Amino acid sequence: MALFEQVSKDIVAAMKAKDKVRLEALRNIKKVFIEAKTAPGANDTLEDAAAMKILQKLAKQGHDSAALYNTQNRPDLAEAELAQVAVIESYLPQPMSEAEIEAAVKEIITRTGATGMKEMGKVMGEASKLLAGKADGKTISTIVKKLLA
Repeated sequence: MALFEQVSKDIVAAMKAKDKVRLEALRNIKKVFIEAKTAPGANDTLEDAAAMKILQKLAKQGHDSAALYNTQNRPDLAEAELAQVAVIESYLPQPMSEAEIEAAVKEIITRTGATGMKEMGKVMGEASKLLAGKADGKTISTIVKKLLA
């Protein structure tokens, strides 16, 4: 089942369960999905890969907002934001551990034949495609720099 349909079904379940936090988060997800589907060039479709990228972006924005709320001494708003992020993250695959990322990057370096920092762009391009949705870009970059240095 496509992610879009799954979110729609879960909205109904959240309404029946009267789970306000989950319902609000799911409605926000569906709103962004619909905007992506109706964007020019989308042909009224939303692939699961594009939906995953949207979910990752929403989760990152939620974490950033929560951090901002905490710095402004508003733990109540931060807690609400993190509750919604938890709902969003339930649709994302489990992130890879640093050891798994490092192993994947080593394999990419071997495959591409990269030997130094000059070839970091080539390795990052491959790693970003291969690890999309499973690892954060900043973590990948840090590991690539460490291994190529």
